[in-house]
Amino acid sequence: MPRQALAFRVPMRHPGDVSEIAALFEAAALRPEEVVAILGKTEGNGCVNDFTRAYAVSALAGLLGARLGTTAEAVMARVALVMSGGTEGGLSPHFLVLAVREVAAPATGALAIGVGFTPDFAPEEIGRMAQLRTTAAAVRAAMADAGITDAREVHYVQVKCPLITSAKVADAAARGRDVATSDTYASMGLSRGAAALGVGLALGELDEATLSDAAIGEDWALHSGRASCSAGVELERCEVIVLGNSPAWAGDLIIGHDVMADALDFGAVQRALASVGLGAPGQLAPAALARLVAVLAKAEPASTGSIRGLRHIMNDDSDINATRHARALVGGVIAAAVGRTDLFVSGGAEHQGPDGGGPVAVIARK
Repeated sequence: MPRQALAFRVPMRHPGDVSEIAALFEAAALRPEEVVAILGKTEGNGCVNDFTRAYAVSALAGLLGARLGTTAEAVMARVALVMSGGTEGGLSPHFLVLAVREVAAPATGALAIGVGFTPDFAPEEIGRMAQLRTTAAAVRAAMADAGITDAREVHYVQVKCPLITSAKVADAAARGRDVATSDTYASMGLSRGAAALGVGLALGELDEATLSDAAIGEDWALHSGRASCSAGVELERCEVIVLGNSPAWAGDLIIGHDVMADALDFGAVQRALASVGLGAPGQLAPAALARLVAVLAKAEPASTGSIRGLRHIMNDDSDINATRHARALVGGVIAAAVGRTDLFVSGGAEHQGPDGGGPVAVIARK
């Protein structure tokens, strides 16, 4: 029997507010057992100590556990709960609920969803080849879960990955092991980078011979055009969500993507929209906007310190973290193209698109 992907974008009043998801269950628009992943944009700082991510995960696992008659731990073992902190600028906090349903309708080609998980990582594995290779294996498993055999049909891979804390540094040292970095914030970038290169390896975008511990976080020529990775303190493994199109799936959803060359690449956003039939010379018209289900993108300050030859201060601001600037900037560019602000714009795009740019994907109704 064919499978159909379901996607619901709902607002949140605060990171622990799951009432709109509960309302989907109450209205019978969705069954709890169909949920395979939930992405969330929470209003925290997006840094190491962003508690809003764990708060949202706890609330979501509690809701699903109560509805399914199981524990929160059992939910988290099966459902990918990927929270990305930071809704700077005009970005709106929201959840994107992804589900899979078996249907009697014929398979006509549509959005396909697959989920995969790695084992927990030891501190010394984070940000290194061990994490990269294990993430690649999880991406391949998620592709198999989605029934996608052609990597070219994958348009977006969302990975939530761990980071290194002071406690983990001490744990590794006590066992005579070293870690990729003892800077907890820098570890977020290394973890994101290792995961992104793992995606690129799994999708055939990169040759393993070019990859090494030394290249992670250093060689920006190595990148994936379809990876979106977010690091957090709330987990010890990588959770992987593969989004693509498959002729074996039914339904009215489709996904497409493009890659922003820099933070101002409005053209790439328009090309991503056009790839799912939402082309427009300017901002989407109301009829087209009604078909838009979700926009997912990465944002990263250019390491050169400039955008199209003009200096930026994102990397030099001691008061506001650079990724927070980047999310606000890219969020504004995409919002101008689509006419709404509940966009999944994640900061920190190490090896996720070219330096200063990043992938942008669009889910829409046919």
